[in-house]
Amino acid sequence: MKKGLKILALLSLFTLSACGQSDSKKLTTKTTTAMENVINKPENPYYSNTDTTKLNVPNSEWKKILSPDLYAVAREADTERAFTGTMWNSEVKGTYYCAACGYRLFKSDQKFTSSCGWPSFFEQDNKKSITFKDDNSYGMHRIEANCGRCDSHLGHLFDDGPEPTGKRYCMNAISLDFVPDQVAVTSSKGNLETIVLGGGCYWCVEAVYENLKGVEKVVSGFSGGKVENPSYEEVCTGRTGAAEVVEITYDTTVTNLDEIFKVFFTVHDPTTLNRQGADVGTQYRSVVFYKNEEQKKAAESIIKELNDSNVFSSKIVTSLEPFTQFYAAEDYHQNYYNNNKEKPYCQMVIQPKIAKFEKVFKDRLKK
Repeated sequence: MKKGLKILALLSLFTLSACGQSDSKKLTTKTTTAMENVINKPENPYYSNTDTTKLNVPNSEWKKILSPDLYAVAREADTERAFTGTMWNSEVKGTYYCAACGYRLFKSDQKFTSSCGWPSFFEQDNKKSITFKDDNSYGMHRIEANCGRCDSHLGHLFDDGPEPTGKRYCMNAISLDFVPDQVAVTSSKGNLETIVLGGGCYWCVEAVYENLKGVEKVVSGFSGGKVENPSYEEVCTGRTGAAEVVEITYDTTVTNLDEIFKVFFTVHDPTTLNRQGADVGTQYRSVVFYKNEEQKKAAESIIKELNDSNVFSSKIVTSLEPFTQFYAAEDYHQNYYNNNKEKPYCQMVIQPKIAKFEKVFKDRLKK
């Protein structure tokens, strides 16, 4: 299959599968700050890793945008449990951003492992990245630390840190987005590459890609969030930050990113925030965990084309997040559809997705 397939070929396919379409309009080009972001959150119009303009957004607006757990900490100064996830003791090199607005806060070389159980830093990225105010709640005096751009609560500042500053910026992990310095492609020998996608229940997405010509392997699992190797039950709570995803290994001589993304945007609804049908929660978000700039730019390109052409009745909210780690789900989740075809969920939810895929991509099915 030739690389660089035109998006217009895809638009005709969507007439079979997308609701509320209008006639395609002339494609336009538009440069946005989001295209320069390290992390893209289409559902959050205030999120930017490059814009330093001070924000003045009411809590009523933030409540519509942020997840309930992040809103409670960022806008209501709640505190997460200590030792939540692995960020508190992680030594991975990278950059930490405000999870609410994307403002750069810390570099990993400003971080140290503290016994307090929260991510701790001895210095902020620059003098404007964090602001402070007195906090006299709970009968004690503390110094509250807030994002310098959006004024979201991050944690507190204490005078018991290491040299050279003697400070300890005690942060809530949920208030931070982390991006490793090097987001490498996890690929095997020869022409095989991998990509990690989330489009709701991973049973559905796995069942589709297993039938695409050129796909060598599909593994259901979890990515994102701040909990190491979460269980299915933990992810189902919606509190880990992880998403149900599939790790797709494909042969670049048989298929390519173009086709991988065309299938992705055909078999799930990328316009519903944190939801696919009856499955609701951040664990079911539409997301691309990109492993390099090629994957990121390919995703940005197709999203822009689909939005500009009004293929869907609403704007795409698929988030683009840098890949950090993939955790395979338990064995009984793997190849779930083929092993459980008689179950109602497989017949009522998964089978229609497979039927749509087979109709649109009939020439690209495995024999």
